[in-house]
Amino acid sequence: MAKSSTARSTDLTAKPRAPKSAKVEARSLEATLPQLDRIIHERMRLGIVSALAVNELLTFNELKRLLHTTDGNLSVHARRLEEVEYITCTKSFEGRMPKTEYRLTAGGRKALERYLDHMEALIQAMRDR
Repeated sequence: MAKSSTARSTDLTAKPRAPKSAKVEARSLEATLPQLDRIIHERMRLGIVSALAVNELLTFNELKRLLHTTDGNLSVHARRLEEVEYITCTKSFEGRMPKTEYRLTAGGRKALERYLDHMEALIQAMRDR
């Protein structure tokens, strides 16, 4: 049996379509704003970079407490920031206890500044509407 046209119109999985004017505005807004840094934009990574921007260095445990996260979550996100050289990681021992310290690199500071400039431009564009 074929589906009726009413069955298709009530499909809950279909994405709502934005009006054409909204699409045009979105495209023009994208053209005026710099590209968003997807590495920093993730909440936990933004937290790591922001915390390191105001502290010369933080240990793994300090970051974990500050960001209220788990070992695994912090480890994964810190490793991603290391891969793109936004932060550095130094591992050592204090007595018999391992100690991991993180620092923001010059490139990481510049990336954070670009990200904040992007967010400020986005906020200003929305306020100017």
